[in-house]
Amino acid sequence: MNDHELHEELLRLLREGMPDPAPTVFDESLGFMPLGVDQDGEVGVVTFLSRSPFDPASLFIEGTTFHRRNGEWMELGGGGGSAPEEPLARRTAGELGGHLVRYGTSKSVRNADRLLPWGAKWVSQARLRVSAETTHMRVGRRAMEIPAHGHVVIVWGARRAPIVEALAEDGSTLASLDLGHAVGPLRSTA
Repeated sequence: MNDHELHEELLRLLREGMPDPAPTVFDESLGFMPLGVDQDGEVGVVTFLSRSPFDPASLFIEGTTFHRRNGEWMELGGGGGSAPEEPLARRTAGELGGHLVRYGTSKSVRNADRLLPWGAKWVSQARLRVSAETTHMRVGRRAMEIPAHGHVVIVWGARRAPIVEALAEDGSTLASLDLGHAVGPLRSTA
Protein backbone atom coordinates (compact mmCIF):
# COMPACT_ATOMS: atom_id res chain seq x y z
CA MET A 1 0.00 0.00 0.00
CA ASN A 2 1.56 3.30 -1.06
CA ASP A 3 1.26 6.57 0.90
CA HIS A 4 -1.69 7.85 -1.16
CA GLU A 5 -3.63 4.59 -0.74
CA LEU A 6 -2.89 4.61 3.00
CA HIS A 7 -4.11 8.20 3.34
CA GLU A 8 -7.34 7.36 1.47
CA GLU A 9 -7.90 4.29 3.67
CA LEU A 10 -7.40 6.34 6.86
CA LEU A 11 -9.94 8.92 5.61
CA ARG A 12 -12.41 6.15 4.78
CA LEU A 13 -12.03 4.72 8.30
CA LEU A 14 -12.64 8.19 9.80
CA ARG A 15 -15.82 8.62 7.75
CA GLU A 16 -17.19 5.08 8.06
CA GLY A 17 -15.64 3.75 11.29
CA MET A 18 -14.03 0.37 11.85
CA PRO A 19 -15.17 -2.55 9.69
CA ASP A 20 -17.74 -4.80 11.37
CA PRO A 21 -16.53 -7.30 12.32
CA ALA A 22 -13.13 -5.76 12.97
CA PRO A 23 -10.21 -7.61 11.37
CA THR A 24 -8.41 -10.06 13.65
CA VAL A 25 -5.54 -11.11 11.38
CA PHE A 26 -2.80 -8.99 9.83
CA ASP A 27 -3.16 -9.07 6.04
CA GLU A 28 0.36 -9.56 4.64
CA SER A 29 -0.78 -8.76 1.10
CA LEU A 30 -1.99 -5.28 2.16
CA GLY A 31 0.67 -4.76 4.80
CA PHE A 32 -1.97 -2.89 6.82
CA MET A 33 -4.60 -3.62 9.47
CA PRO A 34 -6.82 -1.00 11.14
CA LEU A 35 -6.75 -1.24 14.94
CA GLY A 36 -8.97 1.63 16.04
CA VAL A 37 -10.71 4.90 15.25
CA ASP A 38 -11.75 7.65 17.64
CA GLN A 39 -13.36 11.04 17.12
CA ASP A 40 -14.03 13.83 19.59
CA GLY A 41 -15.76 16.79 17.97
CA GLU A 42 -13.58 18.13 15.17
CA VAL A 43 -10.56 15.92 15.87
CA GLY A 44 -9.99 12.27 15.01
CA VAL A 45 -7.36 9.55 15.03
CA VAL A 46 -6.85 6.20 13.29
CA THR A 47 -4.41 3.55 14.48
CA PHE A 48 -3.16 0.71 12.38
CA LEU A 49 -0.71 -2.16 12.31
CA SER A 50 1.84 -2.20 9.49
CA ARG A 51 5.31 -3.46 8.63
CA SER A 52 8.01 -1.49 10.39
CA PRO A 53 9.68 1.12 8.18
CA PHE A 54 12.96 0.28 9.95
CA ASP A 55 12.75 -3.53 9.98
CA PRO A 56 10.36 -5.17 7.49
CA ALA A 57 10.46 -8.39 9.54
CA SER A 58 8.67 -6.72 12.47
CA LEU A 59 5.34 -4.97 12.97
CA PHE A 60 4.73 -1.32 13.82
CA ILE A 61 1.69 0.43 15.38
CA GLU A 62 0.98 3.95 14.14
CA GLY A 63 -1.60 6.57 15.03
CA THR A 64 -2.44 9.42 12.65
CA THR A 65 -4.37 12.48 13.86
CA PHE A 66 -6.80 14.59 11.84
CA HIS A 67 -8.69 17.87 12.20
CA ARG A 68 -11.98 18.52 10.42
CA ARG A 69 -11.90 21.92 8.74
CA ASN A 70 -14.79 23.14 6.56
CA GLY A 71 -16.24 19.62 6.58
CA GLU A 72 -13.03 17.97 5.31
CA TRP A 73 -10.58 15.88 7.33
CA MET A 74 -7.04 17.26 7.22
CA GLU A 75 -4.15 15.00 8.23
CA LEU A 76 -2.00 16.57 10.94
CA GLY A 77 0.63 13.99 11.83
CA GLY A 78 1.08 11.26 14.36
CA GLY A 79 3.49 8.79 15.79
CA GLY A 80 4.17 5.14 16.22
CA GLY A 81 6.41 2.47 17.57
CA SER A 82 7.24 -1.21 17.51
CA ALA A 83 4.34 -3.56 18.11
CA PRO A 84 4.57 -5.99 21.04
CA GLU A 85 5.09 -9.68 20.43
CA GLU A 86 1.76 -11.23 19.36
CA PRO A 87 0.13 -7.79 19.07
CA LEU A 88 -3.35 -9.13 18.38
CA ALA A 89 -3.53 -11.42 21.43
CA ARG A 90 -5.75 -10.01 24.22
CA ARG A 91 -3.98 -10.12 27.59
CA THR A 92 -5.21 -10.27 31.18
CA ALA A 93 -4.50 -7.46 33.63
CA GLY A 94 -1.87 -9.68 35.26
CA GLU A 95 -0.05 -10.19 31.95
CA LEU A 96 -0.29 -6.50 30.97
CA GLY A 97 0.55 -5.11 34.39
CA GLY A 98 -2.84 -3.38 34.78
CA HIS A 99 -6.23 -2.94 33.15
CA LEU A 100 -5.12 0.13 31.15
CA VAL A 101 -1.56 0.29 29.83
CA ARG A 102 -0.54 3.32 27.78
CA TYR A 103 2.15 2.45 25.23
CA GLY A 104 2.13 5.46 22.96
CA THR A 105 1.23 9.13 22.79
CA SER A 106 1.70 11.99 20.37
CA LYS A 107 0.61 15.58 19.77
CA SER A 108 0.15 17.47 16.51
CA VAL A 109 -0.48 21.19 16.11
CA ARG A 110 -3.80 21.88 14.38
CA ASN A 111 -3.40 25.59 13.61
CA ALA A 112 0.10 25.63 12.16
CA ASP A 113 -0.93 28.35 9.70
CA ARG A 114 -1.23 31.02 12.43
CA LEU A 115 0.84 34.19 12.01
CA LEU A 116 2.28 34.39 15.52
CA PRO A 117 4.11 31.63 17.41
CA TRP A 118 1.86 31.62 20.48
CA GLY A 119 -1.69 30.34 20.62
CA ALA A 120 -0.98 26.87 19.27
CA LYS A 121 -3.89 24.42 19.45
CA TRP A 122 -3.06 20.75 19.70
CA VAL A 123 -4.59 17.39 18.88
CA SER A 124 -3.37 14.67 21.20
CA GLN A 125 -3.68 10.91 21.04
CA ALA A 126 -2.95 8.03 23.38
CA ARG A 127 -2.66 4.38 22.43
CA LEU A 128 -3.60 1.86 25.12
CA ARG A 129 -3.76 -1.87 25.63
CA VAL A 130 -6.83 -2.86 27.61
CA SER A 131 -7.09 -6.02 29.71
CA ALA A 132 -9.31 -8.97 28.80
CA GLU A 133 -11.36 -8.35 31.97
CA THR A 134 -12.39 -4.92 30.67
CA THR A 135 -15.57 -5.11 28.59
CA HIS A 136 -15.99 -1.39 27.82
CA MET A 137 -14.53 1.99 28.69
CA ARG A 138 -15.54 5.50 29.53
CA VAL A 139 -13.45 8.40 28.20
CA GLY A 140 -14.64 11.53 29.97
CA ARG A 141 -18.36 11.37 29.15
CA ARG A 142 -17.98 9.18 26.07
CA ALA A 143 -18.58 5.42 26.07
CA MET A 144 -16.12 3.33 24.10
CA GLU A 145 -16.17 -0.30 22.98
CA ILE A 146 -13.08 -2.52 23.23
CA PRO A 147 -12.01 -4.39 20.08
CA ALA A 148 -11.17 -8.10 20.37
CA HIS A 149 -7.41 -7.40 20.20
CA GLY A 150 -7.56 -4.93 23.14
CA HIS A 151 -5.83 -1.98 21.43
CA VAL A 152 -7.65 1.33 21.90
CA VAL A 153 -6.83 4.82 20.67
CA ILE A 154 -8.15 8.01 22.24
CA VAL A 155 -8.05 11.51 20.74
CA TRP A 156 -8.70 14.91 22.32
CA GLY A 157 -8.37 18.53 21.28
CA ALA A 158 -8.94 20.14 24.70
CA ARG A 159 -6.07 21.45 26.80
CA ARG A 160 -6.92 19.02 29.59
CA ALA A 161 -6.49 15.34 28.82
CA PRO A 162 -9.42 13.04 29.61
CA ILE A 163 -9.65 10.44 32.35
CA VAL A 164 -10.19 6.93 31.03
CA GLU A 165 -12.04 4.28 33.03
CA ALA A 166 -11.87 0.54 32.41
CA LEU A 167 -15.26 -0.99 33.18
CA ALA A 168 -16.24 -4.57 33.99
CA GLU A 169 -19.27 -6.29 32.51
CA ASP A 170 -21.41 -5.22 35.50
CA GLY A 171 -20.39 -1.57 34.95
CA SER A 172 -18.03 -1.37 37.93
CA THR A 173 -14.77 0.55 37.50
CA LEU A 174 -11.70 -1.70 37.30
CA ALA A 175 -9.15 1.10 36.86
CA SER A 176 -8.81 4.77 35.94
CA LEU A 177 -6.05 6.49 34.02
CA ASP A 178 -5.54 10.25 33.74
CA LEU A 179 -4.01 10.72 30.28
CA GLY A 180 -2.60 14.05 31.43
CA HIS A 181 -0.26 12.34 33.90
CA ALA A 182 3.07 11.09 32.65
CA VAL A 183 2.87 7.66 34.29
CA GLY A 184 0.64 5.21 36.10
CA PRO A 185 -3.05 4.77 36.85
CA LEU A 186 -4.99 6.94 39.29
CA ARG A 187 -6.31 3.88 41.03
CA SER A 188 -6.79 0.24 40.35
CA THR A 189 -9.20 -2.14 42.01
CA ALA A 190 -7.78 -5.23 40.33
